Amino acid sequence: MTGPLTNAEENPHAGKGSSVLLDIGDGVGAIVITTPAQLDDAEIELRSTEPAHGHEHDEPSHGHGHGHGHGHGGRRYPHVAVVPRPSPEGHMIHSAVFFDVPEGRYHLAVLPDGPVQLTVEVRSGQVTEATWPAEN
Repeated sequence: MTGPLTNAEENPHAGKGSSVLLDIGDGVGAIVITTPAQLDDAEIELRSTEPAHGHEHDEPSHGHGHGHGHGHGGRRYPHVAVVPRPSPEGHMIHSAVFFDVPEGRYHLAVLPDGPVQLTVEVRSGQVTEATWPAEN
């Protein structure tokens, strides 16, 4: 018997064709992105527009005059797969759902290195809904 999945492990079947329970509340919200069917199984990454350490800089590593530097390399942002889910009307809608998202502003892009396609604002206790831009 195996143990439960950790955050570092991937589940390729998570969410396919199923409902999603969103736990939102004080300081956190959720994001539901409706996408074109062409993005089926694509991974969408969520990147905060706020600097990770409260400041911006050009170098991945730097010092602050306190004896050691800190780096930002290797950081993994949250990402979820685009999967088809049934709508209340019974047809399938492709979507990406992020839950337990801290209040703030976020960019979204397709992994591994797609450009930012969408920017959303998450508010405490609310579900932010957005539509992914159609491909030309």
